[in-house]
Amino acid sequence: MLRFVLFRLLQSLVALAILSVVVFVLARATGDPLHMILPMNASEEDYANARKYLGLDRPYVEQYFSFVGRAVTGDFGTSIRARRPVIELLRERLPNSLKLAAFAMGASLAIAFPLGVMAAVKKGTGVDRAAQIVAVLGQSLPTFWVAIVLVEFVAGRWQWLPAGGADSLASYVLPGLTLGWFVVAGMMRLLRSGMLEVLDSEYVKLARLKGVAERKVVWVHALKNALIPVVTFAGIYFAILVTTAIVVETVFAWPGLGRLAYDGITSRDFPVIQAVVLTTATIVAAVNLGVDCLYAVIDPRIRYSRSASSPFPSARRGPSRGRAGAGCRSSPSASSPCSCSSRCWRRCSAPAIPTSSRCACASARRCGRSVARGRTRSAPTGWAGTC
Repeated sequence: MLRFVLFRLLQSLVALAILSVVVFVLARATGDPLHMILPMNASEEDYANARKYLGLDRPYVEQYFSFVGRAVTGDFGTSIRARRPVIELLRERLPNSLKLAAFAMGASLAIAFPLGVMAAVKKGTGVDRAAQIVAVLGQSLPTFWVAIVLVEFVAGRWQWLPAGGADSLASYVLPGLTLGWFVVAGMMRLLRSGMLEVLDSEYVKLARLKGVAERKVVWVHALKNALIPVVTFAGIYFAILVTTAIVVETVFAWPGLGRLAYDGITSRDFPVIQAVVLTTATIVAAVNLGVDCLYAVIDPRIRYSRSASSPFPSARRGPSRGRAGAGCRSSPSASSPCSCSSRCWRRCSAPAIPTSSRCACASARRCGRSVARGRTRSAPTGWAGTC
């Protein structure tokens, strides 16, 4: 587990380094920011003085390493447009984006979980068809169109809720529903397909035969085993809701990270663009790592590989439960009962040699001790007791 976490952290650092180069180059490819902040009648001397003051007259390589060196310590420079430290702008805007994303994700979970579970339990009924309609609309309607319609009708004509700002809890409803609309559709479809697969499994049928209440079978046994793809989707989209809600925050005038990125792009504010992109990339990397680590908590059957060649998580589900002697060099028999090593005996599912058997083979004696510790099962059929 520790090896996996360290490897993922190293991957994230490499990705952030590459991303810093890309955003540095692309930000400067948009043009000269001085054309946006200086008056039309500014002279060449004014442009030269402004470039020197902002450090834009230095070579690009020097500017890049200066930016990276300061960014490591949390200093992203000063905003060209706002004339304020960028870190202060991030501290003002990031909490608002986190609050909006948390509200949108909470509303999505509250709608998608019961709808997805009931669509799977009542497959083919009206509930299932209604859930499928919601899923299709949620994944096909553009976000900006949904935002404009909500502003026009709910906030404009009917005046039920405010159209912008972050003054009260009512201000969260329209942007939160707009952000969560697509998440509800995707999460509900994933949960429905996962529940259909789990409800058809053998252990669910056995639980029903044993008389377990249907509510407990569905909401306890089946739901927990159908959560793996849902957790992945929810974790990734929570990071996306925080970092890429540019359209929603612009339409609803929400003072968040997306609106800050939009203002930085339109004004060619290099420090703001670079800081926002690196901050969002860090959030996405942290959320992905947290989701990977959460897998083992949700499903204890999932383990993380200790192989040096692959530090990634693998869905190893314990020892092999297949045919007898699986994984061994050869299966035991009456003529050659000691052909399998003690390590293989403990690993495979074949029955082991009893402790009462008299055998001069060292591996057989070790297998006998494994039986005494309760690591293996009973003796193989046809055990002769001799090597």
